[in-house]
Amino acid sequence: MSAETPAAASGQFTRRRLQFRAWRGTRPFWAGLFVLLSGLPIMYFPYFHLQLGHLTLAMATTAGAGSLIIGVLLVVLGISLWFQKHVRTFAGVAAILLALVSLPVSNFGGFVMGFLLALVGGAMAVAWAPGAPEQPPAEAAPDEATAPAAAPLPHQGMGPVSESNDLSGTSPANGANGRHSAG
Repeated sequence: MSAETPAAASGQFTRRRLQFRAWRGTRPFWAGLFVLLSGLPIMYFPYFHLQLGHLTLAMATTAGAGSLIIGVLLVVLGISLWFQKHVRTFAGVAAILLALVSLPVSNFGGFVMGFLLALVGGAMAVAWAPGAPEQPPAEAAPDEATAPAAAPLPHQGMGPVSESNDLSGTSPANGANGRHSAG
């Protein structure tokens, strides 16, 4: 760093952290993180080769492609929970179902790590509900003694029937059955 290098504005890190915190609070962030992280062990373990000295232990199974598909879908569902919060119920249920499918397909769901992360993340996504928007503070709370009186109900058809709404004389013969009217 030299004297010509401009220094970062004071408090920029704090401002960015607070912006991220506000963004995170408006969506199922932790559910998305758990679902995203659950896809990684499910994708990784079927292609993993363990080295024990000169002995190579291959963890590859015949369901490697299935594990890859399940893992990629879980990662995509986790990202969609972050950026499309309105699909939280679908993404949560899909994550739970993919976790259950990963048990027989992908080495017991990524040796149970991916399975548990997907179950917890999916349940959190289904259970998450957006918070109520902040209301501005009320100017003055009304007293109970000065509560407004109930408004009278409008007249609800006790009088004579108006001619424009009377459809008792309509028939298909005179073309007044309402089938061709726009209103």
